[in-house]
Amino acid sequence: MDSLRLSLRPFKLSDVDDFLKWASDDRVTRYLIKDSITSGEEALTYLEKVAIPHPWRRFICLDDRSIGYVSIRPESHDDRCRAHISYAVGMDYWGQGIVTTALKIAVSKVFKEFPDLVRIEATVEVENKGSQKC
Repeated sequence: MDSLRLSLRPFKLSDVDDFLKWASDDRVTRYLIKDSITSGEEALTYLEKVAIPHPWRRFICLDDRSIGYVSIRPESHDDRCRAHISYAVGMDYWGQGIVTTALKIAVSKVFKEFPDLVRIEATVEVENKGSQKC
């Protein structure tokens, strides 16, 4: 993966079409809590109400086009030293090392932005072999 073409950036409403391409694919969303997004209106609502206000959720972009996301949610109060990470990437980009590169970028940034953070945790589904490699 050419890391110069890869970037992480905040969600924007203008990314709705690129977002819908991968967020509507059941193969991409099957391990996420949220079901696939099936319409432009639903995608806009999700971006506006969930993704943009999230404490740390970024698009994974290839040549500045959204192909997935990384989300890191710090805990609060006594557990503020921990955070949970999740991610998804469009099926066309599976197996190319994109998520591994994106996670390295995200982890580096989030430890700087949340000084109380000492550990990031991820849960991987047993049958999700690709995520076990990250």
